[in-house]
Amino acid sequence: MEDPSLLFNAPPDFRCGYVALVGRPNAGKSTLMNALLGQKLSIVTTKAQTTRHRVLGILTNEQAQVIFLDTPGIIKPSYKLQERMMHSVQGAVMDADLVVFLIDAQHEHMHPEVLNYLKDRPAILAINKMDLVSKEKVLPLVSECLQQRDFEAVVPISALKGNQLDVLLQEITSRLPNGVPFYPPDQVSEHPERFFIAEIIREKIFQRFHQEVPYATQVNIVAYEAREDRADMIDAEIVVERETQKGILIGKKGSALKEVGSEARKDIETLIGKKVFLQLHVKVRDDWRGKEHFLNAYGYRSS
Repeated sequence: MEDPSLLFNAPPDFRCGYVALVGRPNAGKSTLMNALLGQKLSIVTTKAQTTRHRVLGILTNEQAQVIFLDTPGIIKPSYKLQERMMHSVQGAVMDADLVVFLIDAQHEHMHPEVLNYLKDRPAILAINKMDLVSKEKVLPLVSECLQQRDFEAVVPISALKGNQLDVLLQEITSRLPNGVPFYPPDQVSEHPERFFIAEIIREKIFQRFHQEVPYATQVNIVAYEAREDRADMIDAEIVVERETQKGILIGKKGSALKEVGSEARKDIETLIGKKVFLQLHVKVRDDWRGKEHFLNAYGYRSS
């Protein structure tokens, strides 16, 4: 692979580094990364704890290459999958040159154990969803965070509205180390297409179903056949934990699963730029979220 630093003339003061986006569920981490990149990489739903893997997104401009790590929302884990997810958060923080800690401006308190995930890494405090609250209301929450640890900067933003994102990006860039780019300037991620296709399907499940069903779901791309003159063939399996969940996911005469497939297919075709034929199958794997061999097989790292 050609050295990315040779693909464009980076100035002597060019900066490059990893930035972990960390916070509680629904703080807006995925929305923020998508907004900064100017395109959708991380799936976004109104439900908490949608993100399971750390998702890498790359922003390159004339001054810097910022490599964002979108992470699962910080929770107290109650089963093995959630333990793996919290390991992913910890790993992203340790790998990062800088942490952006997002808080929802609508929250009234910050639990100390959440801030403990930041370790001693340099961090920026980003107060998200400022379009929904007054500045006066959020001051106690900010004060509480600042009493618990130091931050490099405090930036009020709205990831959804795009407010103050230029300010946040400048604060981030100015604190990254000098260095050559790690990736070509036109590359936005290192994940394969299969990863994003599976995430799109999972997003549609989260949007379509309620209560426990989305959280008990895992999507695996079983086969992907790229065809020059016809639609690409994609075969995906949706794993659930119980037969009742399978029944809900499929729906009466397959109607619910068909709807998921139809919605997912549109986004997948936008992603890859051509027509696809998407097949979905539902399988039951009892308590897969609590079993090591399933978690390993599905790509959830233990460290």
